[in-house]
Amino acid sequence: MSAPILLIGAGKMGTALIKGWIKAGLGPITAVEPHPSPLLRKLEGPMLATDLKRVSHDGWRACVVALKPQVLRAEAAHLKAIADKGTPMISIAAGTSVKFMAKHWGAQARIVRAMPNTPGAVDRGITALYAAPTATAHDRTLATSLLSAIGKTVWLKSEAQIDAATAVSGSGPAYVYALVEALAAAGVAAGLPHETSMSLARATVAGTGALLDADPREPSELRRDVATPGGTTEAAFKILLAEDGLEALMTRAVAAAKARAEELTRS
Repeated sequence: MSAPILLIGAGKMGTALIKGWIKAGLGPITAVEPHPSPLLRKLEGPMLATDLKRVSHDGWRACVVALKPQVLRAEAAHLKAIADKGTPMISIAAGTSVKFMAKHWGAQARIVRAMPNTPGAVDRGITALYAAPTATAHDRTLATSLLSAIGKTVWLKSEAQIDAATAVSGSGPAYVYALVEALAAAGVAAGLPHETSMSLARATVAGTGALLDADPREPSELRRDVATPGGTTEAAFKILLAEDGLEALMTRAVAAAKARAEELTRS
């Protein structure tokens, strides 16, 4: 049997990881969570601990830290004994730099930063990964395996790119939900009942996402399939693709999210 995975923090993302690991047969798993949810308690397989002090410092395949940034800042020093044993430390805490973690875990700590997103709860997520210089090739392979259990993975060349990835894919699901809300509201303004408009907007975005995933063509080519010259979609594009339209708006939004991620990393 493989050495167990240690998960520190089993909130929504931590629970999604556990479910993915169970499905992929990557156990055994020990999860440290002081306030386990009913869903977590129902999962068959993981050993649950409510106190990190009751967990061994040695013998782990990896330690996956799924704590909120402010919690990790308070608890980081308590994980040093685990890092000191040479355990690969995989952190999914946003805005928490390798420098900060190495300060608490030691200069030789084998650290990988990961930024998954919430569609991982249905195995449709994507995770951006960055390996510190101290991480080994085996650590990279292991991190890929663990995060691939909830979706796709991409490796970044520099830690600075983590903040951009956070702004695009980490925060991205919320942008899509906001798009659904805006599209539904626009439908109501055009004369549809709210429930009908929301059903149309939700199904359109969900179905388009599935089609985008299934069709390898560029999004620009896919949208041309919908936009008949002189038709209704082309009329809408005169607004959406204007100089101050959707691309400019999204560029400003992502830049703001990236700047906040950088600010959190510095704090």
